[in-house]
Parts: sequence; C-alpha cells; structure tokens
Amino acid sequence: MTVALLACTLITAAALFYVFYLPGELHLGPEKTRLGYLRERKEAVYENLRDLNFEYNAGKFPDADYLAMKNSLEEEAAAILAEMAHLEEMGPAPTHSHRGRNRRGGKG
Repeated sequence: MTVALLACTLITAAALFYVFYLPGELHLGPEKTRLGYLRERKEAVYENLRDLNFEYNAGKFPDADYLAMKNSLEEEAAAILAEMAHLEEMGPAPTHSHRGRNRRGGKG
C-alpha cells in the first residue's frame, strides 16, 4: 500500500512539475504590429466575403440577409483599409520589445 501511495505521489508531483514549470527564458514568436494585425484581419474579412458570395449563389441566404451581411463586412473592410492607410502614412511606429527577459522581469 505504501509503495502504491509513494508511486502515485511521485507521478502526481512529476505531472504538476511538467504542467506548471516555466523555463527561465521564454522564446516568443515574432512581435506583431498593429499593421500586421490589420493585414491579417483584412484577409479574414475578404475570405468571409468570398464565402458569403459563394453561399448566397448556392441559395443558402435570402436576399435581405445577404445584403445585410455583405454591407457589414464591406464596412469592416473599409475601416480596416482606412486605418492601414493612416498607419502607412505615419511610417513605422516604435515598438516595445519584451524579448530577452526572464520570467521575473529582469534582463537576461
């Protein structure tokens, strides 16, 4: 009985350590800028418009629903394009990088 209890305790401790352990150095992916986010969002909206047109042509949407959804997506696309144009006019913005920090917030 004590061997089984000891084995369960060790397995539980190992599982908890594996799940909650943070390495000293976190390797993050590339930093996203607002412009990069807007480009991704624009592609998603355009894809949604293509899907909407396909499904409308397949007869899955009534005219009123199609027009409402199409207008909504076109307005979103216009807002995204306007913000992208504004950001591209202003030039690259300074970025604040959090790379090279350990989990306690220090350099290194």
